[in-house]
Amino acid sequence: MKILVPVKRVLDYNVKPRVKADGSGVDLSNVKMSMNPFDEIGIEEAIRLKEKGVATEVVAVSVGPAKAQETLRTALAMGADRAILVQTDDEVEPLALAKIFKAIADAEAPGLVILGKQAIDGDNNQTGQMLAALTGWAQGTFASAVAVEGDHVAVTREVDGGLETVKLKLPAIVTTDLRLNEPRYASLPNIMKAKSKPLDTKSPADYGVDTAPRVKTVKVSEPPVRSAGVKVADVDELVAKLKAMGVHS
Repeated sequence: MKILVPVKRVLDYNVKPRVKADGSGVDLSNVKMSMNPFDEIGIEEAIRLKEKGVATEVVAVSVGPAKAQETLRTALAMGADRAILVQTDDEVEPLALAKIFKAIADAEAPGLVILGKQAIDGDNNQTGQMLAALTGWAQGTFASAVAVEGDHVAVTREVDGGLETVKLKLPAIVTTDLRLNEPRYASLPNIMKAKSKPLDTKSPADYGVDTAPRVKTVKVSEPPVRSAGVKVADVDELVAKLKAMGVHS
């Protein structure tokens, strides 16, 4: 079984975002970029399924600028077999992403597509669900455990008050949550080997997908600065202050 894993190049989660002076977006110049953490978990899960003998091939896919090759090389160093970069300098929205992934899924015929539940830059949490709708495949979102059993996959997800397990017929779409696994570090030998693994470059036009934006960003701004807290001596003073603020009557 082949597993397809989309990965996205995003601002490293350890870096504090800076808003551009004109408010048009986040300044990404000269800052560290890395693989979206939820996608990294997807790569790890696909590799584990291959190590168990469930999967035969792991294909990493990314949509973005030429520098996204670095992200795909990271996936290859972790253990993916080959990669596909759909190169574009446009900002691609979730629906266009899902259409590209659907076209790749049609060409590659994977048994499973594992995506991060969301990217930490846009936090849209839409692409996996849209891909499931476009392909007509079953979906298991926010997976904290994945087990392939014959022609089905059992996906366990956290819900209010406990865990829920859904059984999906393959091929299927799975989106990852943080508790699914802990991604491995790529070793130096595997980083060197990754340089020679196949990485194909395509364009959105190769898949017949229009990436023209449908959403316009009006303004991006820093969150308001929180004011310092105030210590109160007792509950009576707290209630008095809340009444003065109009929070409590």
